[in-house]
Amino acid sequence: MANPMVHIVDVKITRLKNRRSDTISGMALRTVAEPPASVLAAFQLAGVVRPLPGGQGQSFRVGDAVVKPAGNREEAEWSARLFAGLQAAEFRVPRPCRSRDGAYVVDGWTASEFLAGQAGPAGRWAWLLAVSKAFHRELRDVPRPDFLDRRDHSWAIADRIAWSEMSQSLPTNAEAQLSGLLGLRRPVEAPEQLIHGDLTGNVLFHPNQSPTVIDFSPYWRPADYADAIVVADGLLYHGAGSELVDTFLTGYQRLQMLVRALIFRLATLIVWKGPDQEVPEDELTRFARVTHLVKVFERRILTENASAIQETGRP
Repeated sequence: MANPMVHIVDVKITRLKNRRSDTISGMALRTVAEPPASVLAAFQLAGVVRPLPGGQGQSFRVGDAVVKPAGNREEAEWSARLFAGLQAAEFRVPRPCRSRDGAYVVDGWTASEFLAGQAGPAGRWAWLLAVSKAFHRELRDVPRPDFLDRRDHSWAIADRIAWSEMSQSLPTNAEAQLSGLLGLRRPVEAPEQLIHGDLTGNVLFHPNQSPTVIDFSPYWRPADYADAIVVADGLLYHGAGSELVDTFLTGYQRLQMLVRALIFRLATLIVWKGPDQEVPEDELTRFARVTHLVKVFERRILTENASAIQETGRP
């Protein structure tokens, strides 16, 4: 079957306009200046302002709180209300702080309680996926927020590309790699719900307490897709091997979730960089390696399914 034509959206991408710079997975990011004193006063916070690792270099600890830019105000307020009432024994979430006036967002900043923990999924993949299962179980009945349709940042665009909801031509040196992944995509049927689309580095582990889920990135997709993004990140950036795929894959549909997760991550890089910049070769090498692994597992699953049909007369 011929590879489908690559279509990437050429739209305005929301960029971070800050001061310090950082790089995450080939994406040049900007980090912000410290929150102003007026914002700290509004949230009734005092103490030394210390930058925190992760969070795209935009989070700061002040006393027992974390302060960071709100981004989209509607989404930030919605997320704060959600986290204010979300709880389960298997995980914790930071409770949002209100200002003196009762607001969750002050001059473009939000604040929430600081919860101690260590980020990093290495050696904790089973634990991380268990947290994902529990977290998404609690989200099953949350209605779909309208703002998802209005987001135009690179992650939202890439997610729509992964799910065949958006297409427009844009030249890229990653065209062959992306075409190969798109050629592996097949239709799936799975119930959609609210999910966290970036759990891999946003679960903090503590030896004596339940893990903490932070930096909610909402999408409306099957819960298995959230797990697939974790697996894709593990394979691409955290040195995880085929045993992680073995843990995750329980059938062809989950393999298709992994295909979409890889499209999502690669398309994010392409859209973020825009038509004038190339995706780094080391990134393309990573995606080629993992795509080959996906093809190996696809052949294995199809062979096992064919054998089951031959033995039982049904799939």
